[in-house]
Amino acid sequence: MARRRSRNTPVVPGAGRSLDSFKAAVMQKEGYTVNHAEPNNVKFEVAKSLGIPLSPGNNGQLTTEDAGKIGGQIGGKMVREMIRMAQQQLVNRSNP
Repeated sequence: MARRRSRNTPVVPGAGRSLDSFKAAVMQKEGYTVNHAEPNNVKFEVAKSLGIPLSPGNNGQLTTEDAGKIGGQIGGKMVREMIRMAQQQLVNRSNP
């Protein structure tokens, strides 16, 4: 049976800080206020912009759908930026 890894653990060991920095940069570029010392806190600003009641601590009242909307906003923007960066690298390699 395959072991299930924690959803909050990066596949590459030690990549967590870099991913947090990337998240902060992407979300700041999208117009959100980001504390670079606490990039995970941008989820509260995203939730507020979506009208979803999210607060530090227990959010037992939060629906799976609402949690997905918050995470989707952040993760989706990060993935789009990674794709844009990869495409730019391909263009740069094609045109030395």
